[in-house]
Amino acid sequence: MATPAKRRARGPAGEQSSLSGCGSSEGSDSGSEGSACSDSESDSPIDEEVNIEFEAHSISDNDYNGIKKLLQQLFLKAPVNTAELTDILIQQNHIGSIIKQAEVQEDSSDDEEDDDEVFGFISCLNLTERKGTQCAEQIKELLLSRCEQSCEQRVVEQLSKLLNDSTKPVGLILSERFINVPPQIALPMHQQLQKELTEAQRTNKPCGKCHYYLLISKTFTEATKSNSKRKEGRNQPKEELMFANAEEEFFHEKALLKFNYSVQEESDTCLGGRWSFDDVPMKPLRTVIVVPADGIPAIMDKLKDYLSL
Repeated sequence: MATPAKRRARGPAGEQSSLSGCGSSEGSDSGSEGSACSDSESDSPIDEEVNIEFEAHSISDNDYNGIKKLLQQLFLKAPVNTAELTDILIQQNHIGSIIKQAEVQEDSSDDEEDDDEVFGFISCLNLTERKGTQCAEQIKELLLSRCEQSCEQRVVEQLSKLLNDSTKPVGLILSERFINVPPQIALPMHQQLQKELTEAQRTNKPCGKCHYYLLISKTFTEATKSNSKRKEGRNQPKEELMFANAEEEFFHEKALLKFNYSVQEESDTCLGGRWSFDDVPMKPLRTVIVVPADGIPAIMDKLKDYLSL
C-alpha cells in the first residue's frame, strides 16, 4: 500500500541540464557520475521541457534499490557499505523522505515500472549513535583519510575530535537526487527533515539529537591546466566551486569546517573531462561541510529566499 504523500512540488524535469553529461533526461541515471557514456547520436542538445509533478513520501522497503543507487552516485568507488546504509535509512523511516513522480490518471501501463522510481531522497544518519556499524565507521574513515590528504594537520585534528566526541553527536545529512530534478524541490524536503529531526529529539527517537550536521556535497571546479604551468604570485584567483545541489552552497557559507577532495580517479568515463558547464571541462570533487545545529535556522531562511516556488 502506498505511503501517503507528504507534499508536492512541480518542476521541469525534462529540461536540458546546465551540467551536461550523458544519459537520458527522462529521469533514469542522468544524475549519476559513475554511469558510462554511450557513443550514440545523442550529441545534439535536447531543448524539450517536460513538466512533471513530484510527490514526497516516507521512506519504505520498496525504495531500497532507488536509494542505494543514489548513494552510490555520491560515494562512487569509496569503500562504504551502501547496502547497510540503505537498510538503516529504511529502518529509521520516521526521518527522511523520497521523491517520486505523482500518480498520473491517464492510461500509462507501459510505464508502470517507472512510476515507483525514486527521483531523490533526503535523510540523516547520526554517525555518533551508529558508532560501530560498518557504514558509519567507513564514512568516518573516508572523511579522515581524505582530510589528511587535503588539509593541514590542525583541520585533521579538528575533524577527528568532532567525529569522536560522543557528547556532541554528528548527523550526516544525505540529500541526493537526479540532476534533472529542479532545485526547488530541496526547500520542502529540508524543511520537512528539520521538523522530523525536532520531533525525533522531542520523543527521544533515533537520530533526533545532533550537535553538528555534516554534508558531503558533489561539487565541480574548472579543469584548468594549472598542473602544467602555474604562475607564481600572491593574488592567484581561487577556483570557483560549483555545487550539483545548488542549495548546499548555503550550508558551505555557514560551515565551521570545510574541505574538498577530488574524485576524478573514482569516476567513470562520463567524468573523464567530458562533463562541463558552458562547454568548459569540469573536475569532480566532494566537498565536506560541517555546520553547527544552531546555524540551521539561518540556512533555512536563506533557502526560502533562494528556492521559494
